[in-house]
Amino acid sequence: MIADLVDIEGLGTVADRFDHVLLDQWGTLHEGQAVFPLARDCVVRVRQAGKRVLVLSNSGKRASSNAARLASLGLPADAYDGILTSGEVTWHGLKARVQQPFIAFGRTCLLIARGGDHAIVDGLDLNLVADVGKADFILLAGLDDAVAEPEHWRACLTEAAARGLPMLCANPDLAMFGATGLIPAPGALARFYETLGGRVTYVGKPHAPIFAAALERLGQPNPARVLMIGDSLEHDVAGARRAGMLTLLLRSGVHRDQTPGELVRPPPGADARMPHWTMDHLAW
Repeated sequence: MIADLVDIEGLGTVADRFDHVLLDQWGTLHEGQAVFPLARDCVVRVRQAGKRVLVLSNSGKRASSNAARLASLGLPADAYDGILTSGEVTWHGLKARVQQPFIAFGRTCLLIARGGDHAIVDGLDLNLVADVGKADFILLAGLDDAVAEPEHWRACLTEAAARGLPMLCANPDLAMFGATGLIPAPGALARFYETLGGRVTYVGKPHAPIFAAALERLGQPNPARVLMIGDSLEHDVAGARRAGMLTLLLRSGVHRDQTPGELVRPPPGADARMPHWTMDHLAW
């Protein structure tokens, strides 16, 4: 039960347990308006304590655009040690093609991205096509609000599944905030493709590639000395625990409407979703 967890008031109380921090963006640093003042102060204090801070995001966009957005919300790039997005990991993986899961993908791609953003394929040896019948694989980086509902893609993805096209999903999030509230995110479309018989490879949290890339960026430290901070049990906590990292769940994020009693332990053998610590908002 949740009583098995340790609730803390500030990150400073456990600072001796970690050397590196991975920070989720949405719900941890901000909610789209401005970086939370307590979170901004915490990032400063963490670095003053000699720890490295890497922002880890499921965004299908490249790191540079995310860094620019963070700066506009009040956290300049020099306040932390780097940002790693699913889109960035995907770009580098397709560029190098030296390790799984990127080796197996072909060179002709149907790109699905938000706002016509092609940054995730710029500089890559890929031939973009608009016809799924001519593609070797589907690269799913983002979704426009108007076409976010999976049913919009049924005909296209049914044909893709029949052809056995693999999909590379660079944003596993299931929901995102649109103009009318929560709407399906790329991860929901990827799961829809799986129901049609399609094969999907995921890059972002909670899947292994982004955590492996984070450890590489940090110089391959002992994962047990790396703390992942986020507001999602499914994405932040589960993925980091499988990577052997420490985890801190912020209760004020996506689980804010759940009472402590509702955050129950999963069935035996599935306890990787349980964080080491919980805290209300990110604070030192």
